[in-house]
Amino acid sequence: QVQLVESGGGLVQAGGSLRLSCRASGTFFSSNVMAWYRQAPGKQRELVASITSDGSTNYADSGKGRFTITRGNAKNTVYLQMASLKPEDTAVYFCFATIVRQDYWGQGTQVTVSS
Repeated sequence: QVQLVESGGGLVQAGGSLRLSCRASGTFFSSNVMAWYRQAPGKQRELVASITSDGSTNYADSGKGRFTITRGNAKNTVYLQMASLKPEDTAVYFCFATIVRQDYWGQGTQVTVSS
């Protein structure tokens, strides 16, 4: 059974940085796409950034220039480096992966940015 486990969330002051990590386990196959989404209280889940198997990246406008998504050397790992964090970045961040045409979600990790 495929499981995505996130880590790296926490409380940070505005202007600070955090690095989120995610690893998908339970499969021999490599992911086609891995991504980070976030959901703030009372809002819909939204894409933060995505990365394909060949390294192509896509960012939401809210994170361009501040967030960087990368794949790790280990199979099915992905990172989100977040800098210059703002209070409006406060949300639960979810890892997402497409593996052999199946979509998987992590449980989420809380990121709280204080002003």
